[in-house]
Amino acid sequence: MNPRDRAALASSGAHARGNRAARTLRDWLVHLKNTGRLATIEREVDLAHELAAIAKRLDGRQAACFMRPGKHDVAVVSGFMSRREWIAEAMGVDGAGLLARFSDAAAHPLPWRALGAGEAPCQQVVHTSGIDLHALLPIPTHSEHDNGPYITAGLVIARNPRTGVQNVSINRIQVHGPNRMAILMLPRHLHAFQKAAEAQGEALDVAIAIGVDPLTMLASQAITPIDRDELEIAGALHGEPLPVAKCVTHDVHVPAFAEIVIEGRILPNVREPEGPFGEFPKYYSAREAREVIEVRAVTHRRHPVFHTIVPAEMEHLLLGAIPREATLLAHLQLSHPGVKDVHLSVGGVCRYHLWVQLDKKREGEAKNVMLCAFGAHYDIKQVVVVDTDVDVHDPAEVEWAIATRFQADRDLVVVPGAQGSPLDPSTTVGQPEDAPPHLQGVSTKMGLDATRPVVYTDHVFTRVRIPGEERVDLAASVAPGNAAFDAYLER
Repeated sequence: MNPRDRAALASSGAHARGNRAARTLRDWLVHLKNTGRLATIEREVDLAHELAAIAKRLDGRQAACFMRPGKHDVAVVSGFMSRREWIAEAMGVDGAGLLARFSDAAAHPLPWRALGAGEAPCQQVVHTSGIDLHALLPIPTHSEHDNGPYITAGLVIARNPRTGVQNVSINRIQVHGPNRMAILMLPRHLHAFQKAAEAQGEALDVAIAIGVDPLTMLASQAITPIDRDELEIAGALHGEPLPVAKCVTHDVHVPAFAEIVIEGRILPNVREPEGPFGEFPKYYSAREAREVIEVRAVTHRRHPVFHTIVPAEMEHLLLGAIPREATLLAHLQLSHPGVKDVHLSVGGVCRYHLWVQLDKKREGEAKNVMLCAFGAHYDIKQVVVVDTDVDVHDPAEVEWAIATRFQADRDLVVVPGAQGSPLDPSTTVGQPEDAPPHLQGVSTKMGLDATRPVVYTDHVFTRVRIPGEERVDLAASVAPGNAAFDAYLER
């Protein structure tokens, strides 16, 4: 950890417990309500599109709580993590300490604490027969061409068939029937668990926890080695072991204070059509054959709250961005200690475009940083490296650096034929529709060195500043109203 991050971590008290208002989803929603950041929609709203449309209009300003979603009496909430500042607040840090706090929790996980039978709020009500997901839960249909209702904010939890260690991820899940769902699994840990079970002809037990606190949501997106249980990272973010409960139909453990838990198993050698679905790049993914979950139980709190994430909006994007930024920053700093900050831009869907702040000491260093970033995560498609006087969280600052410090003939790096995101539609141009998996997602990477020369003469690269600007007290300087100006004109 570099000195700046260590200082930010210490000053924010990040080794202490996170915000007490973020212990459970209900705690956090009450906190948002008390601070004017929760909008309650009391009228009945349609689960097909209308609910998502209202949540999107409120995105980044207020979380939305729907009291009458469709014909259900289960409330639906969306958008409670739709600002970076809110996530930092839930952690109990300021914005400068956000990535350092997350990295510290990922490096120092806390084993969870199992509650006894009958103690977990998530199992206050148990359904094990006659299960009908459409009747039990208000599952929305979000985007115009989505192929039906989707669970978008469920923490999918499974155990490694070989080691028993759990993995937590968020996967899109299309609800096909009363007790049947199709799931998209990218080639990561859950997919590896399912393949291992399927190779033995066995189903993989899974649980989908819906309605957890913001820190547990964020921990689920940590980029970790296989056999690292993200619920232990959630405990570290909270500053205490996370309470969990064993499922009623198998041995997977879930957050005890989750609002709803769906228990089931991914069937071996069974595939059903899933999609299209509006994904984070703000385009639709194709309809393809996916693995199938057979539901065996649903448990929930009394009067539960169903969480849905509107795809491609800020809650969706930030959940992916912050853990990736923390991982990328730590990775880059291993080889390039001059890297001070990173940011996955919203315009780059918080996945594809990375902005890096570098304290450059030698010419050519920025290009090495770009190549290191491309190797750190295959999603990275474009890297812009800027100096320490440029705020990487401000798009106008980064664009200004490109406009005044970048020349394409000397500062542009192009890497063709690299692995990219299979969800980036531009990678499919020129490919046949039935292209095999090994040809999907091939991308050309681009790096822009928008840094100043290490040595330059006079003030050619010195930013224009006004001395004392940052110390101006506008409240003390600007008079209320315009009486003096009006009197001056009347003289």
